[in-house]
Amino acid sequence: MVSSKTIRQVVIPAAGLGTRFLPATKVIPKELLPILEKPALTYVIEELAASGIEEIILVLHPIKETIFDYFSMGGFVEQKLRERNQGDKLHDLHSVVSRLSFKKVYQSEPLGLGHAVLCAKEYIEDDYFAVVLPDDLVHSERPCLGQMMDSFVSSPRSMIAVEKVEREKSSAYGMVQTSGDTGKNCFPIQGLVEKPAPQDAPSQWGVIGRYLLSKKVFDVLEHTPRGAISEIQLTDALQSMIARGEPFDAFSFEGRRLDIGQPLGFLKANITMGLLSTEYKDVLTQFMKELI
Repeated sequence: MVSSKTIRQVVIPAAGLGTRFLPATKVIPKELLPILEKPALTYVIEELAASGIEEIILVLHPIKETIFDYFSMGGFVEQKLRERNQGDKLHDLHSVVSRLSFKKVYQSEPLGLGHAVLCAKEYIEDDYFAVVLPDDLVHSERPCLGQMMDSFVSSPRSMIAVEKVEREKSSAYGMVQTSGDTGKNCFPIQGLVEKPAPQDAPSQWGVIGRYLLSKKVFDVLEHTPRGAISEIQLTDALQSMIARGEPFDAFSFEGRRLDIGQPLGFLKANITMGLLSTEYKDVLTQFMKELI
């Protein structure tokens, strides 16, 4: 175990079957669908490597073993590329993957995000760890998780990334109830409400898929009852911890979140990343002008 002020490990829940993307996800994990030339999950892994993370724990369904294979070195394709002196085609991927270690654990039944996190319990070694949801990409100059980790060093406590949400969209988010000065980028949380109606939203701060959590969450998850759809919800466990006096902060990150959990958001992410790319920006801009 290392210093309680260090975050080394990240849990990535990726066991969902991606039914919103069928039929594409019948054989291809949603997390490996491409944004430009890279599988979507690669952008998340790059963020984690740039943040100084050392170990990634992938929570997978048994039929999504391909995700783990993607981050494994070697294999038929790489062998053929080396034989053709084209090994440099995977250089960028290797340079990221070589800085990280990967483990996997299985979630065979869709029992909720809280259950997915609980599946990783035996791998967590330190007092605090991160949870990153691959449906949320964050484009930023400084990696989103790295921003949170920098803040964590000066105030080591559980932390949830948030963004300002239009009140009429609150029913699509977990919303935080705040206390203290929200003029700063890190401020205390009094409570969490999952997907409230606009008139019931306790603030305009919505949760996104980046968490720094105390390993105390595992004990709470083990005693968290299944909700209305028979799932163990992470939000319920975090709310229980807050109610018991566990300190939690909301962190307003610098950057732009891209929601790729549904097809339209995935399309928008491809367009956004294309317009941010020096290789594609000009030709894509011209194409869009011609199209419209």
